[in-house]
Amino acid sequence: MTVYLIGAGPGDPGLLTRRGAELLCEADVVLFDRLVHHSLLALVPETAELVDVGKQSGAAAGPRRQEEINALLIAHGHRGGTVVRLKGGDPYVFGRGGEEGEALARAGVPFEVVPGVSSAFGVPAAAGIAVTRRGVSSAVTVVTGRVGSEGSVDWDAVARTGGTIVVLMGMESRSDITDALVHGGLSPDTPAAVIERGTTPSQRVARTTLGGLAEVTLGSPAVIVIGAVAALGATAEPLHVVGPLDGCRVVVTRGGARAGAVLDALSRAGATALHMPLTTQAGPSDGGAALAAAAATVHSYGWVVFTSANAVAAFMSHVRDARALAGVNVAAVGPSTAAALRGTGVEADLVPDVHSAAGLVASFPPPPESGGPRRLLFPSADIALHTLGEGLSDLGWEVERVEAYRTVALQAPDPALSARAAAADAVLFAAPSAVDAYRALRGGDGAALAVPPLVVCSGSATAQHARRAGLTGVVEAAGPSPEALVSALAARWGRPSPTGS
Repeated sequence: MTVYLIGAGPGDPGLLTRRGAELLCEADVVLFDRLVHHSLLALVPETAELVDVGKQSGAAAGPRRQEEINALLIAHGHRGGTVVRLKGGDPYVFGRGGEEGEALARAGVPFEVVPGVSSAFGVPAAAGIAVTRRGVSSAVTVVTGRVGSEGSVDWDAVARTGGTIVVLMGMESRSDITDALVHGGLSPDTPAAVIERGTTPSQRVARTTLGGLAEVTLGSPAVIVIGAVAALGATAEPLHVVGPLDGCRVVVTRGGARAGAVLDALSRAGATALHMPLTTQAGPSDGGAALAAAAATVHSYGWVVFTSANAVAAFMSHVRDARALAGVNVAAVGPSTAAALRGTGVEADLVPDVHSAAGLVASFPPPPESGGPRRLLFPSADIALHTLGEGLSDLGWEVERVEAYRTVALQAPDPALSARAAAADAVLFAAPSAVDAYRALRGGDGAALAVPPLVVCSGSATAQHARRAGLTGVVEAAGPSPEALVSALAARWGRPSPTGS
């Protein structure tokens, strides 16, 4: 048993270390902070337990809350397995990681620290500001933005030190910080910069002076840089590129590893993604006996048809290797499913131009009149629609549908997460089951949770199901790929959403 205190970096999920990513992929339990990018949680196995221990400002962030987190880490550590504590930035730079490590040590729980890129240095660098520079600044002081309280910074000493001052968590007290540093001897004309949501597509930078800090209207999280270097590097500073989804808050209901690609695509487009998985995949209700029997006789079928990567994984786990499919034709509903097949050494014989059940039926050949098997194997989810099976039967195929996996609803999300989802601008649904799971959620008043005004659905079947469920603002993506989902949302973002569309 080991607890890993992992730094997630300053915001961009690509700045997570390789060691951190490897451990997330092996985790049994993950306790994560509020500022951790949700796409990192998509690396976690579906069987792992996710625990949101994010602390808001105010009383909830006090010593008592930290003691509760310490107790959770110790309890999970004693149970065994791989326990990950995922923290923004570096766990030992204003991350309370030192306290958590000491608590684990006192309790006899082994732990390891996996450093991360600290926002104190990574965020200014991403904004083109070098916190040290020859002939300008040979020292850096990193401080928290606490002023006038017990244990706060000795601002007079900081002002006398010289060099660069980097302030974390200082936006709420920036006016007091200015007064304290000026009292300590710094000129109000000292250059300063504020970087909001650094290293992310939402990064914004305001160049000002120490005296002008109070007038900066950027929000948190932000890093404040004070000193001569804050006036340099403007020509190297990356401009904020407005993405097609800039400012759009999107709920992603898909779970598992595939959610990561969607979250990344939304982030690159400028959206703020909220990961709220509602369903997960479980083994077949019969333990896989029927699927194993079908796989053992796969050579007797003319075709095997796959409509999801999950079905590919479930079926291929019952065959020795790709040679079992020698002489059998294989169809995939779209590129993602075809890629999953290719990963097992099987190249799909048919991928329709229209990536849907209807598109697959329209592209499918009729069965042979003689001299070949007319049987067709369709490994599918337990709740898969009958569109494909019925369409292929109408062509004359003898369709044998076998349950490859089940889709089950997850436990209802935390009320605070649900409230954020209800206030979002859009929600993404990859399957009808996700629509049903969302509609089953309830708000704090017991009423059905509000649905965001834009409802982006992967495929016509999901879109039709959403409309039948009474949802409005429905947008049908051309396919299940992250690019298709982002494109469909971008085409409607910022425009009025006609009722019942």
